[in-house]
Amino acid sequence: MPTRDTDDAVRARMKRQEWLRLPGRELHQLVGEGALCLRLGSREVMVAQLEQLRAVLELDTVRLGVVPFDAVLPLVIGNGFTMVDERLVVTEDWHSEYWLDDPDSIALHRRVWETHAASAVYGADARFLIVKVVDALR
Repeated sequence: MPTRDTDDAVRARMKRQEWLRLPGRELHQLVGEGALCLRLGSREVMVAQLEQLRAVLELDTVRLGVVPFDAVLPLVIGNGFTMVDERLVVTEDWHSEYWLDDPDSIALHRRVWETHAASAVYGADARFLIVKVVDALR
């Protein structure tokens, strides 16, 4: 059973996402379908988080791709990472964060990103996968 602390952490993460609505911001994000199904909070908090994901699909500042369970992946998905303005890659582990700014690391992560992005679905197809998980939670 998720704890109140977990729910509070998920709510705080959702609050941080408000910057997406600020002018001049742009986010390209990939998420695996399995990540949509992980229960990191109560049913109510998870539904709210998924509904927020569905809502950001409508923003011009966001390009959200979902890698479906049945996608053919030419490359194993490893640690998650964030690319910041082609100048920085931030990778995260459960205990630390690494900032990579050398051109070779940035180029490698760009190729990995593009490989996974080609396996993702976007727009209405991504929305369908999110709604499917929300319906299962309700």
